[in-house]
Amino acid sequence: MPVKVGDTAPNFTLPAQNGSTVSLSDFRGNKSVVLYFYPKDDTPGCTAESCAFRDQYEVFQNAGAEVIGVSGDSRESHQRFATKYNLPFTLLSDQGDQVRKLYGATAAFGLFPGRVTYVISQEGIVQYVFDSMLNFKGHVEEALKTLQNLAAS
Repeated sequence: MPVKVGDTAPNFTLPAQNGSTVSLSDFRGNKSVVLYFYPKDDTPGCTAESCAFRDQYEVFQNAGAEVIGVSGDSRESHQRFATKYNLPFTLLSDQGDQVRKLYGATAAFGLFPGRVTYVISQEGIVQYVFDSMLNFKGHVEEALKTLQNLAAS
């Protein structure tokens, strides 16, 4: 079953591009998390999406949220991708796609790993899910809108 709005976001621990390990629970009670799953480093759509998150990163930070990207690429691939495009946020390596499967962000068109973004509150509850392979910037816009709505309520 895919993770949906109102669910407690499943915890996980994965390696980051800088060699550290990151757990979703590290942010609980401290920050909201915008968790985005994307198919592959340095491909046109994933680069557009990641750079859109980069360009709004300060806005996410000001809204009390951390941005975290996840794909099945290696830590080294993430490191090259983050360096090439000056990505200021964490990219996690989910080789074997265990966390992707845990969240239900699996296949798009039956061929590619899905492109799904989750907005998770400080309490660890999923507030919004955006699933679109082709609307790269929509992931950023919808996540920001959700965070702004949370702040207003």
